[in-house]
Amino acid sequence: MQQASSHQHHYQHSAKPPVSRSSSWIRRSPPPSPPHKKLWGGGGGGGGGRSRYVCRIVPLLVLTVYSIFTVVRIPSSSLVVSTADSERVERREDVEAFKTHLPSNQNNLEAREETRSPASLPCSALINGEAGGGQAAAESALCCDRSHYRSDVCYLRGDVRTDPSTSSVLLYNAPRGSAPEKVRPYTRKFEGSIMSTIDEVTIVPVVDAGSGSNGTTAGDTGKDSLRRRCDVRHPPGVPAVVFSTGGYTGNVYHEFSDGLIPLFITAQRFAGEVVFVVLEYHYWWLGRYGAVLERLTNYKVVDFRYDRRVHCFSEMIVGLRIHGELVVDPKLMPNAGRRRRPPRRRRRSRRDHAKVAKPKLVIFIRKQNRVLLNLPHIVTACRRAGFAPHVMNLRRQTPLPAIHAALSSADAMVAVHGAAVTHFLFMRPGSVLLQIVPVGLDWAADAFYGKPAQQLGLGYLEYKVAPEESSLAAEYGVNSTVVRDPSVISSRGWWEMKKVYMDRQNVTLNIKRFGELLRSARLHLKNATACGKAASAATTTAASATSWS
Repeated sequence: MQQASSHQHHYQHSAKPPVSRSSSWIRRSPPPSPPHKKLWGGGGGGGGGRSRYVCRIVPLLVLTVYSIFTVVRIPSSSLVVSTADSERVERREDVEAFKTHLPSNQNNLEAREETRSPASLPCSALINGEAGGGQAAAESALCCDRSHYRSDVCYLRGDVRTDPSTSSVLLYNAPRGSAPEKVRPYTRKFEGSIMSTIDEVTIVPVVDAGSGSNGTTAGDTGKDSLRRRCDVRHPPGVPAVVFSTGGYTGNVYHEFSDGLIPLFITAQRFAGEVVFVVLEYHYWWLGRYGAVLERLTNYKVVDFRYDRRVHCFSEMIVGLRIHGELVVDPKLMPNAGRRRRPPRRRRRSRRDHAKVAKPKLVIFIRKQNRVLLNLPHIVTACRRAGFAPHVMNLRRQTPLPAIHAALSSADAMVAVHGAAVTHFLFMRPGSVLLQIVPVGLDWAADAFYGKPAQQLGLGYLEYKVAPEESSLAAEYGVNSTVVRDPSVISSRGWWEMKKVYMDRQNVTLNIKRFGELLRSARLHLKNATACGKAASAATTTAASATSWS
């Protein structure tokens, strides 16, 4: 509009150019002909005037015919502009404007680099390592993903330095607009009572003075002297993962569900080239799970609270990713499209077959609550069903490799609902988990162990304790509300439910009903073995066909 108005202003003030006679027909209409005269035809003295009129009218007729022909040729659909078309036009105009600022042979390259800028990527892409390399990887970054109901996770890249004295992490040369962030790096964000006990980490962005950001500023003069001196400088490309072993650590279920599995999800993409920085560090925890940690990191674990040295990193993740209860969702893992070749199974010799004539069944027992009061009868029932039973009484000092060795070679596992059931993670796909569910614990048994076991490829069976099989029947009465309607107690909250159904209940199984469940377990194992042999034969046949082709 400004351009049009400027042109109009220009024409108003410029002198009109002289107009030649030959072009006067464009500006003036010919004078009307007298009604008694004809435009053309015979007539003596009017011949010159008639020819002049013909010369003026013919061009007008030609222009009129050309206009009508042009309108007729245009399709009706092209006269209607849809919203999508208008958006395409606007985008095309933006592209044209973009081309005027960049050489045409660099348009695609510059556009790709712009989409990979940290500012234009979701924080989850940076945490998962999906941002790629190039110029974006060299830029400093600070963001937090607080979208998950289980955990908050923050990502830092640049000059990252720990400050144990203030329980904080400093990011120097932080991006403009960065603000301090506070994170409790534990995966039970929805549970306020336990999260309040977790140490909080403060992320402090330090940016250049005059940048207009919300972070702490440092001037150019003496800027390096203001930075905390690095006592331990970790190699570039070796990030830190910060997490807490507080909360429910000490309960084996939570140690796996809230800690080790989220740690695997977050750190496995680094293939060992990562440093673990732990809040609320426990030496017994390192002693118990040291073998697991050695598979995830090539470096010593850093005790954030008591290691007073300043550790410097080029990248850091504060908090852990989590997919759910005791599960790893392959679709949510970085590089999910890459398939790993499954390990080959060792062929068993005749001696091995003789040793495993009966499928191995491991029974986990408890000593304080949810005790199997008729354990000897249960062991006998397992033998009668064709199993070779092994009883395990777990203690805190029981080495994890010993538990793994017992279960990785087992065909079935029997356990009363509780933290020890977590060890089904060590079992092979196709084996069976048989969970004994006391009164009032149906939902927890299915959510915490039943569904995860099935997702990992295990056969899952439940023995639901009847009211008369629970010790609560003797304490409250078999027809009491506590025994017959556990929802009344559960509605009062988790801790009230735990006090009654988890802390004060023991069970006595009906051996006949339990034996029927054991036979179902044997049938499942037979079917799984048959399917395994068929799959192995099909694989061998396919391999042979491939070798002959």
